Amino acid sequence: MELRHLRYFVAVAAEGSLTRAAERLHLTQPSLSRQIRQLERDVGAPLLERAATGTTLTPAGVALHAHAVLLLRLADATRDTAHAAAGQTREVVDIGIPPGLSTDWLLPALAGIDAAVPHAAVTLTEASSTEQLEMVRAGRLDLGLVHEQPLGGLRGARLFAQPFGVAVRPGHALADGPACRLRELDGVRILAHGSQQVPVAHDRLVLAAHDAGAVPRWQFAQFAEHALACAEATKADAVLLTEHSATRLLTSWPWRPLVEPELELVTWLAWQRSTRTVVAEVAEELIGLGRTP
Repeated sequence: MELRHLRYFVAVAAEGSLTRAAERLHLTQPSLSRQIRQLERDVGAPLLERAATGTTLTPAGVALHAHAVLLLRLADATRDTAHAAAGQTREVVDIGIPPGLSTDWLLPALAGIDAAVPHAAVTLTEASSTEQLEMVRAGRLDLGLVHEQPLGGLRGARLFAQPFGVAVRPGHALADGPACRLRELDGVRILAHGSQQVPVAHDRLVLAAHDAGAVPRWQFAQFAEHALACAEATKADAVLLTEHSATRLLTSWPWRPLVEPELELVTWLAWQRSTRTVVAEVAEELIGLGRTP
């Protein structure tokens, strides 16, 4: 006994006619008659009374009809459930994000991924650039948003850059003015991220200060959310940060962009050269969205 035989039988019962049921099912009447006879052989009893005016159900047909309708409903529900589940299947894509990444960029980026790659289920892991690159190489992250150009066999794409500046302690002489020249930091106690947290930016900053003839009193530390506490602990006159981080973490400290030369914090996307299709699709979307921070 097959489900299609039950569907044919239920259609004949509903129409009360083999001819009308055949038209509804897009079958020829002889073909439908053969299918019904096969069902009767499987059941071992006649199911229809055939007459010139149409068909009626035999007692065996009445009994089978009730079960057939229930079975067909269950079969349809099972198919619809499986189809819906298949349509909702999403692949997890693990993305690393650095501390302090602007939510003004991150939240629209996540919305863009959801719209462009609906079969991707994104999870986020906050970690430093160094930690992220290690995790991407080890396969524990699919994508990393890092502040140094990915090397060592990884693929990389530049997303955007944000200018570095200094958040200056209120009342300090550097607090006035639209910008701060790097040589003005000579002798100033500056809190900056340590080399383990942002290695490339750290090295570039020290070299740029040397080239500008400035010798700041560097106070290197690893910090993310507690910039103010670290500044107070080190008695720093200024903290080297992007404007977004300064506005969020040091609300009462004026922020001044660094000039002569300008210094930028670049955000890169890193991923393995061989990866899943969904990861490549998310990477492509992020690259497209990363033109503006």
